[in-house]
Amino acid sequence: MILDLNKFITQGRVIWSELEDILVRIEQDPDLKLDMEQLERFHYLYQRTCADLARLADFSARQEIRTYLESLVARSFSLIHKPLRSPENFKIFTWFFSGFPSTFRKHMTAFWISAAILMAGTLFGASAIALDSQAKPALMPFSHLMQDPAQRVAKEEAAQKDKIAGKKSSFASYLISNNTRVAFFALSLGITWGVGTVLVVFSNGVYLGATIADYILAGQTRFLLGWLLPHGSIELPAIILAAQAGFILAGALIGPVRNKTRQRALSLKYRLRNISSDLFTLMGGVCLMLIWAGFIEAFLSQYHEPAISYTTKILFGTTQLMVLFIFLFFSGRTKPESDKGRQIP
Repeated sequence: MILDLNKFITQGRVIWSELEDILVRIEQDPDLKLDMEQLERFHYLYQRTCADLARLADFSARQEIRTYLESLVARSFSLIHKPLRSPENFKIFTWFFSGFPSTFRKHMTAFWISAAILMAGTLFGASAIALDSQAKPALMPFSHLMQDPAQRVAKEEAAQKDKIAGKKSSFASYLISNNTRVAFFALSLGITWGVGTVLVVFSNGVYLGATIADYILAGQTRFLLGWLLPHGSIELPAIILAAQAGFILAGALIGPVRNKTRQRALSLKYRLRNISSDLFTLMGGVCLMLIWAGFIEAFLSQYHEPAISYTTKILFGTTQLMVLFIFLFFSGRTKPESDKGRQIP
């Protein structure tokens, strides 16, 4: 029985408004995914609204309140019991152009941590080479980087025949498999509470920094940019995103995350289930990026002047990096709507 209708409406207004806000968000963005905590909160608000509607069953005054609550309950019920999309209705373009960048933006803290660690490793490797040029064998994992940069550039530019003719596809496959292995290694080492992921990202930064410093100090900056930018503008961000996924996994393992509705710590099972779809989405995008980077490295990055001008390659890599930035930070954003639904009477 409701003794004070005005008090009942005042107290219920907070619950009803929050439920309607969630409904409007979901209705405006059908692809919106709620995490476990948000789902539990939505279910709690739905139950409270149903209970409030039941309390109004025998109360004839303020018919508009009953109509409003019936609308909220009906909309919530239709969303809760909406049939799942079948696999054949899954849209790969929607996933790539909306789901992937949205998931990336959802975990920006993990991304910036990963980027900062790579930058720290790059600065360390560059500083080590600048201070001690004899440190190359300890810092660079590839034999072709051991020679003097100027000698290598002269040799590459003087080459009369294509050194990977007939082997481009197999070389691209090797690059893709190797880089994908590193990416999944960075993800899987998140199970070490992120320590292993830190080491993978930092060590790759050291290799990168040492190579950059070696070529710049030798006066081969144009060759360096023309060589690295075409594929590195995609490959390096892909590795950072893979490490981002590793740090998301580490965060779920470390916990605890508290549920605001019931004020209790979520179990490890819930925390892992809560991030599983995000990890699959991120790593799916990373794999596509590395496939593209592998083909670019095999079919473009390995060719230098006079075959292909460095300016052309630098412009290609720079444009590619800008497009990737716009894609990750802006693709899939939904326009804010001014209409927030019916107002509470």
